[in-house]
Amino acid sequence: MSYIPKTISEVTSEYLNRTTFLPAIQREFVWGTYGIEKLFDSIMGDFPISTFLFWKIKEENKKEWTAYEFLRDFDQEAPHNNEASVTGINQDIYLVLDGQQRLTSLFIGLKGSYRYFYYRWTKTKLYLNILKAPIKSDNPEEFTYQFQFRENNIPNPKDPNPQYWYLVGDILNFDDAEDSKKEIKERLKDFTDDQKDIANSHIGRLHSRIHTSRLLNYYEEKSQDYDKVVEAFIRANTGGVKLEYSDILLSTATAKWVNLNAREEIHSFTDNINATGSGYSFGKDFVLKGCLYLTDDLPIQYKVKNFTRTNLEKIENNWDNITDNIEMTVQLMHKFGFNDKSLVAKIALLPISFYLGKLKPKNFIDSTDKNDVRNQNIIQKWLIITLLKNAFGGSSDTILKNLQETINAQTDFSFFPYEALNKRLNIEASFNDTEIENLLTTNYSTKYSYLILSLLYPDRDWKGKKFHEDHIFPKSEFTAAKLKARGYDTDTIIEYQKHFNSIGNLQLLTDSENLEKSAEDFETWFATRDINFKDRNTIPTISTYNFENFLEFITERKKLLGQRLKTFTI
Repeated sequence: MSYIPKTISEVTSEYLNRTTFLPAIQREFVWGTYGIEKLFDSIMGDFPISTFLFWKIKEENKKEWTAYEFLRDFDQEAPHNNEASVTGINQDIYLVLDGQQRLTSLFIGLKGSYRYFYYRWTKTKLYLNILKAPIKSDNPEEFTYQFQFRENNIPNPKDPNPQYWYLVGDILNFDDAEDSKKEIKERLKDFTDDQKDIANSHIGRLHSRIHTSRLLNYYEEKSQDYDKVVEAFIRANTGGVKLEYSDILLSTATAKWVNLNAREEIHSFTDNINATGSGYSFGKDFVLKGCLYLTDDLPIQYKVKNFTRTNLEKIENNWDNITDNIEMTVQLMHKFGFNDKSLVAKIALLPISFYLGKLKPKNFIDSTDKNDVRNQNIIQKWLIITLLKNAFGGSSDTILKNLQETINAQTDFSFFPYEALNKRLNIEASFNDTEIENLLTTNYSTKYSYLILSLLYPDRDWKGKKFHEDHIFPKSEFTAAKLKARGYDTDTIIEYQKHFNSIGNLQLLTDSENLEKSAEDFETWFATRDINFKDRNTIPTISTYNFENFLEFITERKKLLGQRLKTFTI
């Protein structure tokens, strides 16, 4: 196998987004700033950065393949690649099958920027501190040089070490290394001779690694046969950490859909459902699984062989139904108050979507029809039960297939067939004593806490409201110091701290109620509540609700909660 060597400046200035693009079968850019900095450190430190695989497309065939541009300015808010226009390119083009992450990183580091959110939105560029002497460590994770994405070249006043932050991309402005050194000479005049030597050495080395050394070695795949190219892509990429089968399946769909652009449709739809309410984190793997699950007579396993042209044609023709039913399901979750964390097994939504496809409801989310409202309550409770009982924790494909068969076997779709589904899952629609005891030990803001609390409000109107998990007795009062200041002994402090964060001391309040309550003493705040507050939040009747009665409160409330969970039915 013969590789073709190129310099980094050649590829980033003459190839990327000019004659070299990304195929639709490529995944998106996933590296963070650390990965890019590490790559440049490896280049400066003479470490190999592996080889690349380019697919050469003959000029007459270039319009047969959808191509995408390399990201130059990465933005976490808009991370998707733009489709490339190859119409005006009167020559063969290249599509990168292996090496996209590294090439994009070089492109961003030398010619672009990286915008991300960390407390605030920050747009950064890659800099090199040319005053830091290179230090090679036995630890391969430690940098030899100091590359860093920064907003500007202003030194960090908290760092006592000498700093001069050189914009890495400026090295592209000079064909000769000496010219690049002369350009910064005046700016280094106030530094010591040793520091100037280090800086000149860094600039010279950076220039050499970018302009002179042929570090990018790629192999050309010249075949125009799609199946061979997909096989080459899979072989080249399945060893990578980030690549999943969903990437390959999306790639295959993109190449074989006829009337729609699978990549754009699936990414756009995923972004759309993730923007519902306060936001979710559905991935393209969930949507692709939904494509298989919600289309009649298709296998649901993530296998490349299942994405044949015939099967993909069925999915494309069914795309509107797929998106309608998944979107309706996600909107239903938002109406029920489920946030991203409480949806502990997102795959559990697919049987609901499959059922809605059979029901074909009209205006289901906003309907006030008593049968629709009852059906929604059934779906909500069934989902909570299955999530709390970890019903989807085993072989998910087998479970999904079994539930699909169960729904298909129904003759009446008026109501969600929870009894038949539970029988297939081998779970009860109620909780035994052991399960209840375990539920009541669940702590605040864990993945199951919201689900448990949801069961305690069977008549609540969830739509359009945001509910917070709230400590009934304010958590700020349970520090060891404050408890000790109240005169409690060690054993009592241990008991107070054991229970304050558990379900027994938690309730669901609207965001406005929670803000109003803040850390106010519960006895004082409780006296201002409406007449139904006590029953609505399962507050026990005790002599007084002051802080000294906290353990009695917990004991009595756990009894009430246990009774509610014991009598729970769908």
